[in-house]
Amino acid sequence: MADFDLYYWPVPFRGQFIRGILAFAGKSWAEHDEDEIGALMAKAPAGQPVPFMAPPVLIDRGSGFAVAEMPAIALYLGERLDLLPRSPEGRALSIKVVNDANDVIDEITLDGGREMWTAQTWREFVPRLRRWMEIWEATGSAHGLTGEGGTLLGTDAPGLADIVTAVLWSTMADRFAPIATLLEDSAPHVAALVGRMQDMPPLATLARNSRRDYGDAYCGGQIEKSLRKVLS
Repeated sequence: MADFDLYYWPVPFRGQFIRGILAFAGKSWAEHDEDEIGALMAKAPAGQPVPFMAPPVLIDRGSGFAVAEMPAIALYLGERLDLLPRSPEGRALSIKVVNDANDVIDEITLDGGREMWTAQTWREFVPRLRRWMEIWEATGSAHGLTGEGGTLLGTDAPGLADIVTAVLWSTMADRFAPIATLLEDSAPHVAALVGRMQDMPPLATLARNSRRDYGDAYCGGQIEKSLRKVLS
């Protein structure tokens, strides 16, 4: 029997962070299809397991606790699965990394497809995307991350910040080669960390399963089509 229920669309994108955390911790989860997600979204807020507007939604089968919004789910799982540093500073930085990742995927999809990418708007965005990568690199470098080893926040073992970092950049880079090149150039230590994390069996298996289940899909819809067009 699965440990958790996850309601998210059949694409990687925002839900992949939750899948990555669960996979890394060795937990099982049941995915729910689009009809089930639609039925849950159509319910009045008082009738939902947690009042929410859109997935992801996670339900912990052990306790019945339900939570929505990717950063909130990540924080809950970080606490629940002992993936956060002990210090208040380390915990705060871990949540900052999660929120930064959430900001990046909002920006890469122009706030969920508010408008479509053009060659010009993408060119204008590249320096900002590079700066995001440099933010990750500076964070890791401040805590001893190198190309050969270390974690993003200097913890003895990989934790929530490392999982989220790996999922963010590997999912994007695997599907868009120019972004992979940009990451290697702008944040080489982070790129090496992402590679080490993705070589770990739980995340490697998740990546293979995601390719099998979702193919080349990233976020779906017209926004992904426009992203692929400018990056082709």
